[in-house]
Amino acid sequence: MINRLEELDSGTISINGEDITQQSKENLRRSIGYVIQDTGLLPHLNIRQNIELVGKISEREVPPEKVNELLSLIGLPNDILDKRVAELSGGQQQRIGLARALATDPEIILMDEPFSALDNITRSQLQDDFLNLKHLDTKTILLVTHDVQEAFKLGDKIVLLEEGQIQQYGTPLELLNSPANEKVELFLKKDKFILSLQTSRHNQKSLFDYLNDSEVSSKDKQVAMDGFFKHLF
Repeated sequence: MINRLEELDSGTISINGEDITQQSKENLRRSIGYVIQDTGLLPHLNIRQNIELVGKISEREVPPEKVNELLSLIGLPNDILDKRVAELSGGQQQRIGLARALATDPEIILMDEPFSALDNITRSQLQDDFLNLKHLDTKTILLVTHDVQEAFKLGDKIVLLEEGQIQQYGTPLELLNSPANEKVELFLKKDKFILSLQTSRHNQKSLFDYLNDSEVSSKDKQVAMDGFFKHLF
């Protein structure tokens, strides 16, 4: 609905105060970045051409220096640009999909289960890299996922949907500590412990990251865990 592939039955969606139905679908879609589940990269184009593609569609040139900047941002070498999509790993393809979405510097990025097709190790690494991309701090990103741990790890705010109805909208801590109804409580119950580790903070890190930090002493980790268990249940 945000990019008008589906039209609204009721209500309105506004971007920067403007109803999206008051502008053309083409202009709306060109102003939004997309990262999709199967990357959507075109196999007959090389990597440079795939990254430049959005700029050509939007009639906004993506110069070579911008392409190089994007590759540096996602942690891939320049010699990958002449390769075909099939020569890249799944994780590399997903990074290129993100670079393509950022090519025209959109304010809004839609991400449809971008990491779901990857193995656990690659997915976790890409999630960490995604969180560390300061370039994204000024973007509005809507990420769809069926993985509740991914939602809590990446989301500033979470919308929990069931059968098309919003059950709760809030921060990860609000969903954990103040579930809006029994459905929310039951949905999070199985993962509550790990989600609490991800959202609880210690010295400005999630408790999970704090406990995995090799520079933190065992004694300090124990103190942090004692405090965590004291307030968890």
